[in-house]
Amino acid sequence: MSTQADHGNELIPRPELTPDALRAALAVVAPGRLDEMQAMKDEAFAKAVEWQSLSPVQSWVLIWAKEIEIARRPDLSARYAQAEKDVEHEDPAIAQGALRELSAVLEEALKAVRG
Repeated sequence: MSTQADHGNELIPRPELTPDALRAALAVVAPGRLDEMQAMKDEAFAKAVEWQSLSPVQSWVLIWAKEIEIARRPDLSARYAQAEKDVEHEDPAIAQGALRELSAVLEEALKAVRG
């Protein structure tokens, strides 16, 4: 778990990388995405059984930990939202900058959850 001093103004502490902790965190920061999370979880567990591998479940955990990291940190969330908006800009330079910013936000969030 992180503390507020880590990044300032976090909406909630960083959850543990368990399905229950991630679900509880998402319920606070983006409750409208709970059905999406559950559908992806069901798919990941089905693939894990089919493939006889935990890699689909591990991927699911990282995907949602990253999404929650962005949603729980207003700094990342604002950067991500602006970049998503600008990625469709008619000016190619702005659109390219937005793609770089999206990548940077995703990388920062993933690095944070991986510790």
